Amino acid sequence: MSQSTNQPIQTNHVPADNASDVGRMDFIVRSALSGLRTAIPVKVVAVTNNGGLSPIGTVDVQPLVSSVDGNGQAWEHGIIHNVPYMRIQGGANGIILDPVVGDIGIGTVCDRDISTVKSTGAVAAPGSNRKNDMSDMVYLMTIIGSAPTQYVQFNSSGIIIHSPVKVNITAPEIDATATTLVHLTAPTVTVDASSVFRVNSAAIQLNGPITQISGSGDAAFAGNITTPGDVTASGTSLHTHKHGGVQTGGGQTGTPV
Repeated sequence: MSQSTNQPIQTNHVPADNASDVGRMDFIVRSALSGLRTAIPVKVVAVTNNGGLSPIGTVDVQPLVSSVDGNGQAWEHGIIHNVPYMRIQGGANGIILDPVVGDIGIGTVCDRDISTVKSTGAVAAPGSNRKNDMSDMVYLMTIIGSAPTQYVQFNSSGIIIHSPVKVNITAPEIDATATTLVHLTAPTVTVDASSVFRVNSAAIQLNGPITQISGSGDAAFAGNITTPGDVTASGTSLHTHKHGGVQTGGGQTGTPV
């Protein structure tokens, strides 16, 4: 049988408890209930995962609310080890957001021993007779924390995805479809497409110079090209270039051949 991690009973005995049968019974009930755990704020002191692509891990947590005995003495709880934590996941789809050391969150306590279920992931009888014990805790989520520096924010203005470092989106195919504005802001935005990079739009606006920095390839357009500036090919200006082998006068050169 697993040993209970619940600490001394948090019940103060007062003279009124002995004054009547009702008082004595009330004290007994309060004493019994004080040993049951439901949920408690905890601090993460260790975690098996570090945000990488991996199965859901476990944390070691320190309960933050101490027990108090009948003499008013506070008793700090010990570390609760091998506590499963919650991840938003369904099948093979999930959001990887592992706890980190120092997080303060809520730990909820299962009403029966879950040790066998934790080890097998299958239907099983309780591992012991303990009930509402902190050994059977599950870590849910952060409840006390500072403002994040990397986040996905939802509000009435839309969705904001912010990271102080590079953002990678990988997939066999990416379909960026929106009914309103999609705004990407970064010093550098890189798109790697091994086959085709396709943009479908009624109008495409580029605010800035266009430079082919590596490789080679032709540019083909189905329509006309209009520019208020000049076009230069192999060092020759389309707007100011001259033709040789002609005589001055009122005539014009022929069309290009």
